[in-house]
Amino acid sequence: MQPFETHTGIVIPFNRSNIDTDAILPKQYLKMLEKTGYGPHLFDDERYLDPGDVDTPVADRRLNPECILNQTPYSQGSILLAQANFGCGSSREHAVWALRDFGIRALLAPSFGDIFFNNCFNNGLLPVILDQELIDELFERCGVEPGFELTVDLQNCEIQGGGSTWPFVVEEGRRQNLLQGFDEIGLTLERSDAIRHYEAGRKIQEPWLFR
Repeated sequence: MQPFETHTGIVIPFNRSNIDTDAILPKQYLKMLEKTGYGPHLFDDERYLDPGDVDTPVADRRLNPECILNQTPYSQGSILLAQANFGCGSSREHAVWALRDFGIRALLAPSFGDIFFNNCFNNGLLPVILDQELIDELFERCGVEPGFELTVDLQNCEIQGGGSTWPFVVEEGRRQNLLQGFDEIGLTLERSDAIRHYEAGRKIQEPWLFR
């Protein structure tokens, strides 16, 4: 998993609440077998004038010019700004994969769907919970300055932009895992020596378990 330390990018403002995982990645794309390749289908129903067309190659589909992801400079954005309860709905990890494949590294919102929130940390994305007042201020800045950039600093738990700095809070265990690029499997493998030592002791104490 790609570590997250500090990231600077263009903010993509999605000024809506309750954006669910089916909107982030519609259900017809859950049939794909790999963990990559979902970026072109992020917000598919909004992004194309032929939504949900799984038979036509992406290069031949008709882009919706009204969708912010198709507009310059947001098509190059990597920090997504949203309102409350982002990522609610079904527990599809594919929604996080789509955000990651598009190039999103951090998400800013007043709250997130619980399972989506956990999936972000397990896939190298940083979801940051901010006060509603600050979220509204950031939307205002995006409105007057298209292409507004922020720096999200996980080392110091700060967001910087436009001459201002705002602190945020992340649970320390999650912070360390993201800084080091560990998902749950990677974290377990880091302790493989201790696991082998424990298993060797069990074989001596309770050998019948290993026959």
